[in-house]
Amino acid sequence: MQQIVDFILELEKLKGVTRKTRPLGLERYENSAEHSWQIALLAASMAQYAGTPINIDRVISMLLIHDIGEIDTGDTIVYAEEGWAERKAAEFAAVTRIFGLLPEPQREKFMALWQEFEDAESPEARFAHAADRAMPVLLNLANDGQSWRENGITHERVVRRVGPPIQNGCPALWEYLEARLEDMRQKGWFH
Repeated sequence: MQQIVDFILELEKLKGVTRKTRPLGLERYENSAEHSWQIALLAASMAQYAGTPINIDRVISMLLIHDIGEIDTGDTIVYAEEGWAERKAAEFAAVTRIFGLLPEPQREKFMALWQEFEDAESPEARFAHAADRAMPVLLNLANDGQSWRENGITHERVVRRVGPPIQNGCPALWEYLEARLEDMRQKGWFH
């Protein structure tokens, strides 16, 4: 029991990991715990639009743990294009440490789910990636491109970074977002 309590209290630190997007109507930036909760609900809400049959419980589990490594590494904006190999190595070390707080079989189960998400090969992992990549886009579309404008993100960069994983995991969601991104580009929301 103590190992599980220690693990859960370690996860509390995810609430302090600041991201680059503001929650709607708030001046502060969202944190990674809020992001994980919201994308889990996004995925659960749009499971019927998955490109292939999925186990939504597995997807939700992946989404709830996929950013736990950020406790040690911090968040990197999804539109960053450099340093991903180093970042992923640091995240692997972080989740190894954090999941290492748990007893078996939970440790192995969570490591396997985290790695499945990272590999993005199963239908569940591809769908989870679609939800993860879509949420910053949805927030930016709803708040006048806040993080895109603050960070000098171009339309082309958004499409390049989020388009393929969303298209791969949930084509209907990409069709929806692509049209809205084009509308925003035409309205001048991007640099």
